[in-house]
Amino acid sequence: MPKIDLSLIPETNRTGYPPPFDQAVSGRWYRRLAPPTGLTAFGVSHVRLEPGAWSSQRHWHQGEDEFLVMLSGEATLIDDAGEHDLVAGDCVAFPKGEANGHHVINRSSRDCMFLAMSGGADEGGVYPDIDMLFTPEGYIHKDGTPYPSRRAK
Repeated sequence: MPKIDLSLIPETNRTGYPPPFDQAVSGRWYRRLAPPTGLTAFGVSHVRLEPGAWSSQRHWHQGEDEFLVMLSGEATLIDDAGEHDLVAGDCVAFPKGEANGHHVINRSSRDCMFLAMSGGADEGGVYPDIDMLFTPEGYIHKDGTPYPSRRAK
């Protein structure tokens, strides 16, 4: 299997989150690794969080499993059970359909990096802390009214 040269895959901090929910992830930089490597059955992102950045709004997926591996630095996982410190080598798993809202925040003074992997059907999910849901078509308010922005894939 060929080694992946990360320098050939540009980082982006693009998000489809509508304001004001986009501000917390402005220091999140990622590379989507599956498309340029030919992987089609699951997604892989190489993520770098600047100090103070969030990985996402706290969320959970209806139809996708998620798995995270910390590569470097320190971060805090926040889920329904509370706050959990993460350091290099730590692994985190979230099974699809499990209503456990989660995200990672870098509260340290240095960048942290992790791999985020997901697989399954993009059936959408829930942001328990804010008035937003995600669907395969985009973001909607909890009353079903669409947001004007589109999800970043």
